[in-house]
Amino acid sequence: MGQYLIRRLLTAIPTVIFITFVIFALLDLAPGDPTSSLPPSVPQEVKERMRVALGFNDPFPIKYVKWMRQFFVNEPLNAFEEATGIKIGNSEDRLRVTSWQSRGKPVVELILERLPQTIWVVGIAYLLSILLAIPLGVFSAVRQNSIFDQLGSVISVIGFSLPTFFTGLLVILVFGVWLGWFPTVYDTTLKIDSWANFVKQLRQMAMPVFVLTFFQMAGMSRFTRSAMLDNLKLDYVRTARAKGLREQLIILRHVLRNSLIPVITLVAIGIPQVFAGAIVTEQIFHINGLGALLIGAIQSTDIPTVQTVTVIFAILVVFFNLLADIMYGFLDPRIKYD
Repeated sequence: MGQYLIRRLLTAIPTVIFITFVIFALLDLAPGDPTSSLPPSVPQEVKERMRVALGFNDPFPIKYVKWMRQFFVNEPLNAFEEATGIKIGNSEDRLRVTSWQSRGKPVVELILERLPQTIWVVGIAYLLSILLAIPLGVFSAVRQNSIFDQLGSVISVIGFSLPTFFTGLLVILVFGVWLGWFPTVYDTTLKIDSWANFVKQLRQMAMPVFVLTFFQMAGMSRFTRSAMLDNLKLDYVRTARAKGLREQLIILRHVLRNSLIPVITLVAIGIPQVFAGAIVTEQIFHINGLGALLIGAIQSTDIPTVQTVTVIFAILVVFFNLLADIMYGFLDPRIKYD
């Protein structure tokens, strides 16, 4: 196992570097300038000094190396402030990957500010979708062609087919406007310091969590059902039944364990995609999370913020792929990492 992890890590590192290069190259070609949002009263020579201080006029290889160094290393901003004469912060030790839109505020700080809101909604919704989808998929496969299976198939097709912006608006209209059960606007400034505020947080989370859970659970339950049906037809299941093992033991200990191998791949790869795919949902419910940060950065041509958020999503994909490969060994004894 140790040698396998080392090999995977040695493979993951150049993969991440290649991804960062592609993302940086593509976004570097996009139109945008750190001084484009400044008012017209700012002199042109000040704008030019800002471009030079930020390395905007450097050749592409130099800009990429600087960006990589600034992405992983803390550096002082004194050089930028001395070159431009613009004070953008009190700290002398900040990340140099700074946001153009937020007047030089480190992008990592912006991400850490928005991350709790995203985890509250997206994280809980994804966890609920896993806890609901796997049992539903297993029961539908065991009771194939039953009323429960047919009803689950219809609901899954509806949930997978309808986009989140449609279900989100529908849920707001029904439960927020007509019935008035839940607030229609998400309060991102709410602090959970009392039981009453905790209840308010649950009420405002209810609709976005339901929308995301319904969408993610639909595809995951169908995938689990398909994997279960494939394994139920194999010889080892007939052998276990011939030995007299209880059906419940066969399903839970043998069939489900082998069926979870492709499901884990779907779950692991889907975690970064959930953060990216929740952008639409965050916009509908006005959640000030990572999705809103990325959309705002794209609209304002804040290239450093777009680059950083995109690279973080890519790193999450590589990491959870590695995590899924490790979990294969615990689920399938046929896999030998030696």
